[in-house]
Amino acid sequence: MAQAGPGGEPPVHDLIGVGFGPSNVAMALALSEHRAGPDAETPSARFFERQPRFGWHRGMLIDDATMQVSFLKDLVTLRNPASEYSFLCYLKSRSRLVDFVNHKSLFPLRVEFHDYFEWAASHVEDLVSYGHEVVGVAPVVEGGSSTHLDVTVRSASGLSVHRTRNLVLGTGLSPRMPEGVERGERIWHTSELLSRVEAFHRAPPSRVIVVGAGQSAAENVAYLHRRFPEAEVCAVFSRYGYSPADDSGFANRIFDPEAVDDFFTAPEDVKRRLMDYHRNTNYSVVDIDLIDELYRQVYREKVLGTERLRFLNVSRITEVVAKPDLVRATVASLVTGEETVLDADAVVFATGYRPADPLGLLGAVAGHCLRDAEGRVRVERDYRIATEDSMRCGIYLQGGTEHTHGITSSLLSNTAVRVGEILRSILEGAPRRLRTAGRPGGSAA
Repeated sequence: MAQAGPGGEPPVHDLIGVGFGPSNVAMALALSEHRAGPDAETPSARFFERQPRFGWHRGMLIDDATMQVSFLKDLVTLRNPASEYSFLCYLKSRSRLVDFVNHKSLFPLRVEFHDYFEWAASHVEDLVSYGHEVVGVAPVVEGGSSTHLDVTVRSASGLSVHRTRNLVLGTGLSPRMPEGVERGERIWHTSELLSRVEAFHRAPPSRVIVVGAGQSAAENVAYLHRRFPEAEVCAVFSRYGYSPADDSGFANRIFDPEAVDDFFTAPEDVKRRLMDYHRNTNYSVVDIDLIDELYRQVYREKVLGTERLRFLNVSRITEVVAKPDLVRATVASLVTGEETVLDADAVVFATGYRPADPLGLLGAVAGHCLRDAEGRVRVERDYRIATEDSMRCGIYLQGGTEHTHGITSSLLSNTAVRVGEILRSILEGAPRRLRTAGRPGGSAA
């Protein structure tokens, strides 16, 4: 870690990362590779993660679920194909490289990719403090300008303050629930599926309801149907059926690094059209193989007269009431308005995620961040929040930039490239001039 400044000031870092999910793990890997390169500069960095260890959607690591992106879109390859932190290097370390090649698939198991993330994170664990939650950010004003940020961190040992020239926010996503619905013992979000189903190990459920029409919803339906062979699994969604994801070569160009440049420079009306055109590459869509599998299953049950898999399509949940030993859900047809009341052992909401408020942690600093005509935070091409001229330090976003950078900004597809752009901005942009201005805490040139 950086050394304390004069007069007992907090240690000064070139970069502090908030959160240590895949995006900031990729950031740490890029920083580690830069340090190992010929450049003599060795930027100091620290990442703070509130979880006690690395974890990425652990509640959705279903044993047969696969990734929806190619293994080549790992944490490093699109930025540095020769990186020692690639998925292929991970496979080599696990003695599975040849087996994976023989498997002839671009899409690893999700549980395997999570293991890769953990493996990658372990190589830069000297840069992260787990069990540390960032609870506040305050500007350090010198000569009328904010040259540094003081980051307050809470851990088991209390509060501590760390000073930085640049902040990289990688706080991820939070589960989205329908308005008025609260999670509980029998009302779940899909993100907690695997931990919640363990409660049924003694008394298997007789009925489970899954709400949603996307990939996670379909995976939940398939998993619960397989896991509990005596239970009825009801899928509720407003569409007529699951919509297939468009993963064709031309459509996938929306995830190319060059597409970020196109989207960023496009007029606002074109941005909106691009998002509408290509929502079926990612939002509320399902892999066609899984759709076919579920259809075969429901047809087979009709033939055999053992229907456990029910689809309540063109419908929505209008009420969910938790009772001591069950949850009562009211399902209304969008066509007729007819209501069906279902008593179930659990209702699982696969209703997606919302990005964290990018300015939620910034406190007074947020007042120096600029917004567009629609009230959204303005973000530069290098993912740096646009700020008033008096804000001399850099604040970068890893997520929450769909309105400026397009659909890929919240996905893994462009993570490796994005962190390289952020690191280059930190090293070469205005924040770099602050680093060379003199002693930590000194005035900026």
